[in-house]
Amino acid sequence: MSDPSRRRFLASLGLVAIGRALGRAPFEPDILLSGKPEPSPSSPAARGVRVRAITAGIAIERLADRGVVERALGALGRARKAFEAEGYEVQTTRITMPPVVAALDAGARRGSIAEIAQIDTMVGAASAVCSLGPVLTADRADDELARWSADLVQATKITSFSVVVASPAGAIHAQGAAVAAAVMRAVADAVPEGKGSFRFAAAANIPAGTPFFPVGWHEGSANLAMGLETADLVHDVFAHASDAADASRELGERMTKELREVERIGMGIAKSESLAYGGIDPSPAPLGARSIGAALEALSGVPFGDSGTLRACALVTEVLKKLDVKQCGYAGLMLPVLEDAVLAKRAIEGRYGLHDLLLFSSVCGTGLDVIPIPGDTTIATLANIILDVAAQSVKLRKPLSARLYLIPGKKAGDRVHVDDALLSDSVVFRAT
Repeated sequence: MSDPSRRRFLASLGLVAIGRALGRAPFEPDILLSGKPEPSPSSPAARGVRVRAITAGIAIERLADRGVVERALGALGRARKAFEAEGYEVQTTRITMPPVVAALDAGARRGSIAEIAQIDTMVGAASAVCSLGPVLTADRADDELARWSADLVQATKITSFSVVVASPAGAIHAQGAAVAAAVMRAVADAVPEGKGSFRFAAAANIPAGTPFFPVGWHEGSANLAMGLETADLVHDVFAHASDAADASRELGERMTKELREVERIGMGIAKSESLAYGGIDPSPAPLGARSIGAALEALSGVPFGDSGTLRACALVTEVLKKLDVKQCGYAGLMLPVLEDAVLAKRAIEGRYGLHDLLLFSSVCGTGLDVIPIPGDTTIATLANIILDVAAQSVKLRKPLSARLYLIPGKKAGDRVHVDDALLSDSVVFRAT
């Protein structure tokens, strides 16, 4: 066993001892090892930092303007090389657009799918992904948007989009929430295995410049922003912290140091590409064995979902808000069930549910993300879930979103396996 592996193992034994000392039911923390050779201790990956998304916001006025897209893809390719030259793993490059589609009438919107499909092909050929931003921004009924959304998902492969369900000007968009629910239902049924669900979310108070999808969108001059994957960093800090105060202090210092380095590189790229610098979304995104669930358990000493989880969640966001770098996007704690091995496992164990995730969002989170629910969930139920997210967003004045994965043919309690190497097996949540 390598030294880093031994330290993780010993840390896990310590957590069990802590749990017993506090009178909690003992549990075996997951020791998440990839099985791959350990990176150099000085590399960004070893420090727990990966670049999840380099995102270019483009100032496009018409979908037919391919030149804007082409220039952005060129800049993203150079940005990837710049980060990789500094030792960073870059997972994705992305393009976000202004809400051009939202400004179209129903007829023009129907005609836009062919143009969007051409952009989708261009972006996909460059190994990037694209977001249209919100396709409905006003709080109004739109009986045709669900059918259009299904057609869009069928005609494209890597394009995401959203519907606004809360905004600073309009507060809760009750009609928008109903439309978003109908769109969720339609996109889930549009392609096999319900995978269209991954490309749509209801967006509540999501600011422009958010680099994470599917709610990312842009306004103003072209810019560059980054989203990071730092769950390993959080886990390392929490596994070695003596108490909550020590964890908070050390996490702030480590995150500030690492994000300033990312900021240095990002600002240099933005300057060389004549782009505005949009900042960093410091949300510590997880992926598989790089688990934010494991990190929270390392601090709380209990399985994710048990009492103590809420405080651990809150501590992370308290630190994020104070980081001395230019921030954008959510700046919160992402708890994507299917994208996090420990969260997926604890769901199977029945330790938390959809409403618990919404509770955690009240102190820290980004909303409901990649939550598997029954494939026959009604539009009315979807709308009520979305309205809860919207109400919380308005009350707390924070960006939240709802991306619910409707699993065809499955009911609450059924096991979930998605044919995707980046997703973990879990269980279908109750939607009511």
